[in-house]
Amino acid sequence: MVGLIADPIPEHLPVQKDPVLWHADGPPVSSLYDDPYYSLHDGLAETRHVFLGGNDLPARLCDGFHVAELGFGTGLNALAVWAAWRATGQTGTVHFTSFEAHPMPAADMARALAAWPELDLLAQQLVAVRENGSRQADFGDFALTIVEGDATATLPTWTGQADAWFLDGFSPAKNPALWTPDLMAQVAAHTRAGGTAATYSAAGHVRRGLEQAGFAVSRAPGFSGKRHMTRARL
Repeated sequence: MVGLIADPIPEHLPVQKDPVLWHADGPPVSSLYDDPYYSLHDGLAETRHVFLGGNDLPARLCDGFHVAELGFGTGLNALAVWAAWRATGQTGTVHFTSFEAHPMPAADMARALAAWPELDLLAQQLVAVRENGSRQADFGDFALTIVEGDATATLPTWTGQADAWFLDGFSPAKNPALWTPDLMAQVAAHTRAGGTAATYSAAGHVRRGLEQAGFAVSRAPGFSGKRHMTRARL
């Protein structure tokens, strides 16, 4: 049974929900950024390739492991980690903290996640939490925190440290605020020694920002024909 946690996280700025656009046979699209929430080819496969594979997961998952993320979106990345953790057969809790400026309405989350029946049981629990307006929940083996507000304001005040980062904001060309050197420095400041980060983006300024923040950066094959993605280790 899920435990809803009293929410101590202040909203630094007013939170604007993102009206979602739906097109036939396609993923949801952000009306604010005119960018899809996940790959046209298969969002779950993309998450597993870019974010799990890019951070050497699930091999590194263990009790107390902490994943942090820029851009919660549909919640697909969180569900992929939760499912991967359960599949390891280990006991304990994995923590997942996501920074989201424009939360998706719960009904749109449910519609998006219905594309992956294998995640249905977990998705139902996640959507129920969001329907209640909760931003923190303890599912026993998976502890979720969603920090709503502009990450440039909320991340500097976060007291946590992540073992792995999913850098999953909308495209740097569409949402440059989530890819600045200053924000990459904050990512590094909230990463444990030896921690990692991964993103679908291979943009030069994103790579340079991570390098300036202290990460060793490498390129890897991207998802579904995309030439490159980025991996980084602190």
